[in-house]
Amino acid sequence: MGTYTEPIRFGTGKILNGKGKGVYRYAMNGSTGALELRGVSDGIRNPSYLTLHPSRRYLYAVNELKEYEGNPTGSVSAFAVDRASGGLTFLNSQPTHGTDPCYATLDPSGTHLFVANFMSGSVCVLPVRGDGMIAQASHAVQHEGSSVNPRRQAGPHAHAVSFSTDGRFVYVPDLGIDRVMIYRFNRERGTITPNTVPWFETSPGAGPRKLVFHPHEAYAYLINELDSTIMALSWGKEDGALREIQTVSTLPSEWVAAASPDSDPRSMCAEVQIFPTGAYLYGSNRGHDSIVCYRIVPETGRLQYVAHESTRGKTPRHFLIHP
Repeated sequence: MGTYTEPIRFGTGKILNGKGKGVYRYAMNGSTGALELRGVSDGIRNPSYLTLHPSRRYLYAVNELKEYEGNPTGSVSAFAVDRASGGLTFLNSQPTHGTDPCYATLDPSGTHLFVANFMSGSVCVLPVRGDGMIAQASHAVQHEGSSVNPRRQAGPHAHAVSFSTDGRFVYVPDLGIDRVMIYRFNRERGTITPNTVPWFETSPGAGPRKLVFHPHEAYAYLINELDSTIMALSWGKEDGALREIQTVSTLPSEWVAAASPDSDPRSMCAEVQIFPTGAYLYGSNRGHDSIVCYRIVPETGRLQYVAHESTRGKTPRHFLIHP
C-alpha cells in the first residue's frame, strides 16, 4: 500500500501533510479479508501509487513530487519483490518529465512503464529492462488546453493510462481538458502517437479521471471526478474510438438534494473497477464516502443501479477487487 510521506499540494489547492513512512506490506486472510502488517519499506518519497510487473517480480512506485534532483519533475522508482516475504529491494529511479506523477501502469507485455503526470498534464513512457530496472524515458507527451472549471481545469491534468484489451491503443483521461486522449503505441520505439480519432470529449466540467475496459465485450467505462458520473462507452476495435452509450450519476439523488450548497465540492469520484467476470462495475465517491455498484447489461453495455455501500472511512481514493 502506497502513502504520502511529506506535504503535497493537490490540484484542489489543499495541502496534505503526509504522515506515511513509505510502502506498507500486508498479508491478507483470503477467508476473512483481515490484514496483518508485515513490514514497511521506508525512505521512499510520496509513493502514492503502485503497480506490479506482470511477472510479479518487480514493483513500481510513482514519487508524487514537484521537484526531483533539482528539476521540475517527479520520479518513479523500481523495486525487486522477494517472492517469499514480499519485501522490496530498491533498484533505481528515473524522472517522469512532469510534475506530481499520480498513476503508473505497464503495457501488456511488461516492456514499458507508462506514467501520468497530474499537475503538468503530461504522459511519460519508460522502457523496463530485463532486470526490472527502469531506463531513461523513451518518449514524453505534453497535453494542452483548459476547460470551464477555473479552479480545477485551468490547464491539463493527465490522471491515468489505460490500454485497450488488444493492446493497440493507449487512453489517457485528462481531467483538466475534459478529454480522453487516444494514442497508438509503438513498442519497438517506445513511443506513442495520436490516433486517427485523437480523443473522446466529455461534457464541459466533467473532469475525466479513469477508464476501464470490459474484459469480454467492446465496452469501456469512464469515471468523471468533478461531476460525479460514470459513462458507458462503446469501443471501436478498428479505429479505437469511444462513443457514448449512457451517463449515470454515482450519487444517490436524495443525498445530492440534501447536501449543503456551501460544501464545494460536495463529493468527487475517484476509482472505477470492473468485477473479473465483467458482470458488475464499481466506483468510489469521496464526500459521500461510498462505493456505488452497477450491473453491466452484456447485450447493451448499459449500467443498472444495484446499491451504494459505505466505505466506513473518509475519501476512498482507490480500491481493488481481489482476483
